[in-house]
Amino acid sequence: MSIQVGERIPSVTLSWMGSDGPTTISTDELFKGKKVVLFAVPGAFTPACSEQHLPGFVQLADDMKAKGVDAIACVAVNDVFVMDAWGKGHNVGDKVLMLADGDAEFTKAIGQVFDLQGKGFGLRSQRYAAIIEDGVLKSIEVEQPGQVEVSKAEKVLLNL
Repeated sequence: MSIQVGERIPSVTLSWMGSDGPTTISTDELFKGKKVVLFAVPGAFTPACSEQHLPGFVQLADDMKAKGVDAIACVAVNDVFVMDAWGKGHNVGDKVLMLADGDAEFTKAIGQVFDLQGKGFGLRSQRYAAIIEDGVLKSIEVEQPGQVEVSKAEKVLLNL
């Protein structure tokens, strides 16, 4: 079942590339006392994710932070090395935290699995954008497959 507005984000562990290598962070730590924009992509380096979704969040990061956002994070069912390389390839810097959900634990916990098994892609995440305040889901916009409309950075900025 998909997470609903007003519900607390489940406690799971995600990975990101820290200065000393792969690092883990719990969702409790990530969201506690913060306003976070979290967006998910079906896969790093894929065309829509690379050309339409991620770049908008990098470009509008300062505008989002000016509206009270403490952090912007991207999550995908990829490993930490892929997420790190993808972020570097798009000059993300410290504007977007690139989170790996390698086993889809987080994606399953919030009910946003996009099942592409049998097509060579396995389990992925739905494309969505969410606003989370102090660990509670305030809004979530989930895309129809193949679309980048309701979850793009410009729409999130309007909802802040």
